[in-house]
Amino acid sequence: MRRNHRGQLRLVTLLLAVALLVIAIACRSDSEAQRVRPRQLRDVPAQRLAFTFTADVDPPANVSTEEAKAIQAIQQDFDVRRKDEALVLHRTVPSPDGQRALALYSEQDEPSTTFHIDLYAASGSFIRNLTPPDLAVVFQDSVLWSADSGYIAFVGRKAAQPQASPTPPGLEPPELQESPVPSPTVMPAFPPIATFSTEQIYVCNRDGYDLRPLTTRDGLIYFALSWAPDGHALSALACKESEWDAREREFKTPAGRPRVVTLDGQERLLDDQLAQAPPVWSPDSAKIATAFDVDIGIYDATGRAPTQARIVLRERMLTASAAFDEKSSAKKSPDQSKPNTGGMTTGVPVSFNPIVRIEWPIPEKLYVQTGYLDLRNALPTFSRWHLLTLSPQAAVLGRG
Repeated sequence: MRRNHRGQLRLVTLLLAVALLVIAIACRSDSEAQRVRPRQLRDVPAQRLAFTFTADVDPPANVSTEEAKAIQAIQQDFDVRRKDEALVLHRTVPSPDGQRALALYSEQDEPSTTFHIDLYAASGSFIRNLTPPDLAVVFQDSVLWSADSGYIAFVGRKAAQPQASPTPPGLEPPELQESPVPSPTVMPAFPPIATFSTEQIYVCNRDGYDLRPLTTRDGLIYFALSWAPDGHALSALACKESEWDAREREFKTPAGRPRVVTLDGQERLLDDQLAQAPPVWSPDSAKIATAFDVDIGIYDATGRAPTQARIVLRERMLTASAAFDEKSSAKKSPDQSKPNTGGMTTGVPVSFNPIVRIEWPIPEKLYVQTGYLDLRNALPTFSRWHLLTLSPQAAVLGRG
């Protein structure tokens, strides 16, 4: 009897020890889960993000629908002193600190698709020519100041050199005698700078000095630039000339492969698929987002092992568009309803269109704009805004 009693006591003691061990391990696991709980969304890898989708919301508060205008004092300088030149679309690009501005201008005999950049004080005082004559600047929306006003970025290519037409026989001009006094140069002297046959990213400091190409991949066209909020890098899209030309023939807006380029020229391709929406940075500079038709790609911008995520929204967008169309048609009489001119296939809701713009005002909220847009439209038609609310996946929090 005593032996049985002792055996039972040992069994109870063993079971109690095992139970205490299990409790200790559970407490330790919960403690470790608390330690890996991300303090900020920037600490969550892109592949570990969760989201909720809300269709048809108001656009974010920071979205401006007004066209950029020239600073009046700079416009006056062109009207009075520089009558042979004109600001491109009457536009200047002020620095975030409000002290300086970039004047985008062209001469009368230059192609309308290219322009030059001059640096001005915000008061309207000319400071210096920023771009040399052999560098043609393109894409007005890619002339950007960094958030701290310390750097300027733009896209440029080799300027087309005018070719002299042959002189008919008998009309050759008389030989000119060399003048002992050299004539003054019209443009200031620029240090030599590499130029390329396709559009590359250029960067310089706030004073217009140290101008250099940040990318040198002749054959690729870079566009849709965006500065990281902390100024450590730029995001961009890039495509081959043949890809650009093919979309242009179909009146489609450009599409390119997203990438991140640091100020030392290091470039990282983010995705092999062509994206249509200009990339945007998260406010903490930790991630980059772009769009592929109606899907979102999110990428870690930093880190030794960056990850990526693809948020597939097609089914959600189709459902939301069908509900939107039904609600809209209820407000119209039958003769007021018109089919979509965006070329959508039969059976697809009229309001179903690709993502054309992304805004990321705070880390947890990603706004996307859908609409029909081609090279003949300045603004998208059938425009709608939707919201993705981001959060860490449950696995990151140690709860699943």
